[in-house]
Amino acid sequence: MTKILFSSMPTDAAKSYWSGTADANGHAPEVHISQGDGVPCRHCQQNVAKGERYLILAYRPFPRPQPYAEIGPIFLHAEPCARYPETDRIPAMFLSSKGYLLKGYCENDRIVYGTGQIVAPAEMAATAAGILVRGEISYVHVRSSLNNCFTCRIDRA
Repeated sequence: MTKILFSSMPTDAAKSYWSGTADANGHAPEVHISQGDGVPCRHCQQNVAKGERYLILAYRPFPRPQPYAEIGPIFLHAEPCARYPETDRIPAMFLSSKGYLLKGYCENDRIVYGTGQIVAPAEMAATAAGILVRGEISYVHVRSSLNNCFTCRIDRA
């Protein structure tokens, strides 16, 4: 089986939003106060605790705009947090969701048709490894199956 590695939003990207950089739509990230669960930070892969500030912003996890460079909403702690370590194990907070959308991308950051699948968290690692077996696939994105929010990236280890 292909070995995989889950990767969160890069720290350089998070630092730029923490310092006030505009989001992918050219807007300042919105600042909100968490009411508790349901606000998953895409840098540390932890829920923002009740009473803590967080950012909502449009995120494009691709190197440049192009037709397949999807933009979607994400949450990010308003204050710097430690990046979730790259690992071959699914982040624990993902286990509370019913399903995720996985899609494979080629080396020029285009979706490879036929790779999109909605899977349960327990199936995520095996499904991603199966997608990455295909030679034309460079990486897999994991997105919310309900809101299309970027969750993480999966690469070959």
